[in-house]
Amino acid sequence: MRHTLSKTLREYKGFMLFLFLMVMFRSAIADWNDVPTGSMEPTILPGDRIFVDKLAYDVRVPLTHISLYRLGQPQRGEIVIFDSAAADRRLVKRVIGVPGDIVQMLDDRLWVNGEPVEQGERRYDENAVLLHETLAGSTYTVRLDPTRAGLARSFGPVAVPADHYLVLGDNRHNSADSRYYGFVPRDEIVGRSTTVVLSLDPDNYYLPRSDRFVDPL
Repeated sequence: MRHTLSKTLREYKGFMLFLFLMVMFRSAIADWNDVPTGSMEPTILPGDRIFVDKLAYDVRVPLTHISLYRLGQPQRGEIVIFDSAAADRRLVKRVIGVPGDIVQMLDDRLWVNGEPVEQGERRYDENAVLLHETLAGSTYTVRLDPTRAGLARSFGPVAVPADHYLVLGDNRHNSADSRYYGFVPRDEIVGRSTTVVLSLDPDNYYLPRSDRFVDPL
């Protein structure tokens, strides 16, 4: 029995080493993350697999949140991936406020440090309103749904504490974000995403959306 086990380990040691290195790579360097909900629509669609750059902000001990060295800090407008203790799951949201910022929302209009966030012309898509928002040089599309009730269209002003971030979903009326779970601690953020790797359409038998392969966010 021991001889058989030893022989098996020798035969598959190359494969086992490959699996080990793959796990370490995905844990500490880069990974992809599926997005099952529409909280980031229209930027990220349900069924998208987004690339996660885990070296964007930290060099971490693999399989942990322990940072060995900080390479950078999340910036306003960036899309971050974080393991939320408050939500008890991994979330994908956009950074709106960084430590020290004063953030306010008045009737769906964001204000950061006393200045309104630039908004473009509104256009209509079925029941939704789509508009461009520009924050710290990043321009992205926000989805508003005037038919949804009971959602936080106004809040603040609030001060973002040290080592925390205020995040929102681009689908503003269908996103559980800092309005519900509070500020995101810095050590919960595992990476940044700027690209859709591939996309499978859950409403069409999970067939690939060819126009979203390697599509920038």
